[in-house]
Amino acid sequence: MLGLADSDDERLKAFGIMLQAWEDGADNGVAPEMMAYAALYTGLTDLVGSFGEDHVATLVEGLKARVLKGEFSVRGGRTQ
Repeated sequence: MLGLADSDDERLKAFGIMLQAWEDGADNGVAPEMMAYAALYTGLTDLVGSFGEDHVATLVEGLKARVLKGEFSVRGGRTQ
């Protein structure tokens, strides 16, 4: 996956590993939205374990504006 999993940059390495897991899930018939829910749950659970509920709640609160601005939209815009 573009060699990301072999990167020295921890963020790129993690991203490459996640992309490979996502591809493996798709190859095994797991729907993309189920992979997304699992990734969010796993990530939030780990972040809460590391930083606590208050920190993660603050992070999640900030995501609303970013989502609405289209920061995570790969299809070029907000959907209804």
